[in-house]
Amino acid sequence: MVANSGRDVTTAVDILVVGAGTTGLSLALQAHDHGARIRVVERRPEPFRPSRALILHPRTLEVLRPLGVTDALLGLADTAPTAHLHLGSRVVETRLADLALPDTAFPHLSLMRQTDVETVLTQALADRGVTVERGTELITAREDGDSAVAVLRSRHGIEEIRCPFVVGCDGPASTVRACAGIGWHGRPYAEEVVLADLDLGGMSTRADAQVFAGRQGLLFLFPLGEQATWRLLATRASVAGAGQSFGQPGATVPEAELQRLLNDAGMKARIERLAWSARVPLQCSLARRFRRGRLFLAGDAAHNYSPATGQGMNAGIQDAVNLGWKLGFAAGSARGESADGLGADVLLDSYDRERRAAAHRRLILTHTAFWAEASTGRIPSWLRAVAAPRAAPAIPALLARRRLVAEAVRLVSQLRVNYRHSPLSVEGTPPLRGAPRPGDRLPDAAVSVGGPAQRLHGLLARPGVHLLLQRDAVPPPDTVAGPRVTVLRLMNSPGRGLVAVRPDGHVGFRCGAADPAGLTGWLSLIGAAAPPPDRP
Repeated sequence: MVANSGRDVTTAVDILVVGAGTTGLSLALQAHDHGARIRVVERRPEPFRPSRALILHPRTLEVLRPLGVTDALLGLADTAPTAHLHLGSRVVETRLADLALPDTAFPHLSLMRQTDVETVLTQALADRGVTVERGTELITAREDGDSAVAVLRSRHGIEEIRCPFVVGCDGPASTVRACAGIGWHGRPYAEEVVLADLDLGGMSTRADAQVFAGRQGLLFLFPLGEQATWRLLATRASVAGAGQSFGQPGATVPEAELQRLLNDAGMKARIERLAWSARVPLQCSLARRFRRGRLFLAGDAAHNYSPATGQGMNAGIQDAVNLGWKLGFAAGSARGESADGLGADVLLDSYDRERRAAAHRRLILTHTAFWAEASTGRIPSWLRAVAAPRAAPAIPALLARRRLVAEAVRLVSQLRVNYRHSPLSVEGTPPLRGAPRPGDRLPDAAVSVGGPAQRLHGLLARPGVHLLLQRDAVPPPDTVAGPRVTVLRLMNSPGRGLVAVRPDGHVGFRCGAADPAGLTGWLSLIGAAAPPPDRP
């Protein structure tokens, strides 16, 4: 550190991550494992409680797998959840395990507290020598030529840090977004969520998740309480004049009101102990851009959704994994660890182009789902209270159609997301037929690399770019691929083609026969090409 106008100025950091929720922690891991020097700051002195998210999607587990954390996550998760859907007097059992998803290693929804996810990710960072600096608040951030400058405040005083990139993972009221001058458009919902941890009389402590549909909205009970047995989540009309900290737990909800919600849902259970409660105002909003110069936004700082379909934590983690490797490669190129990118701005701008488009589609999905499950308008109220109970006898037959359920999970969990229009999605010459298109997620499959069959995603479960050669393909010259590129030959895939897989599991480049120039150009574009021979 060197003195500068009464402040300490810190260097030797590539990325300052602001916010240590699941988005910030995932981004720090992804960027670190792709060569970046990381610093993570969090203004809260202690981890945030209570958990607001309770579900991990298959695609989220896929993108976290190369970071070596999925085993720890699955060890804390319920990967075979069962939910009982109460529709009037009818109860329908829904199993969310072993879905018809043969192209993923995680064919299930996983119930897991957000706090547990953060614990696993924080420990993974600590294992890499990165400690979350709690009680450290970002005061301001700005661009300054070829770097960003951020001012931090902690119990040690005021500090100025200069680094190539600052990423705001600091929630709906993002300081980074405000400093970047990025607009935020959307609107509040007329409905809000009520959260509570409670013990219930008349309910078995071993019961499965319960979902109650009624005129006033949905009520969920999950056996995942942090301070009591049950976590309650219910929707209701917003309480006027109670504050607008969107997405954040606010005022407590009296026990009598919670009991009334249970009674209105048709439950006979009574509250024996209320550990805590909170009302959560909601909004649907989207930042007008996810990048301005060297300042980036991810997760709730970039987009806000209703809780419908469980997008918040999952979308933030997938933002982080998309951006983290790009920042890591850009930082490595700047330090000379790979060939200088053909255009670092093309690589970094692709984050906004890819993830903002995906966020807009999710906004439409969650808004539609939330209207159906929470709106107190005439049509959705009638659908929940009248039409759904009448249709209940047909629901088991629908659920038995495993492919139909699987397609719904694909949509919700972003397994269908593609980046075909991204500048990083390149078709070589000649084109390769019969393989995922550039920009598509690479599906899992059984492959052979010279021995017994293995699962493809297991072979790719490490950081970096992977070049998949068909059986008779000409290997790329050793001088093309940088140190973060792994080459695999698939012996059970006839042909002379090649598929290049990005660190986030999407196809970036493909060609039907040897195309050294095309491959070199793509690797240079993303900052993963080998450095020139005269560069150490």
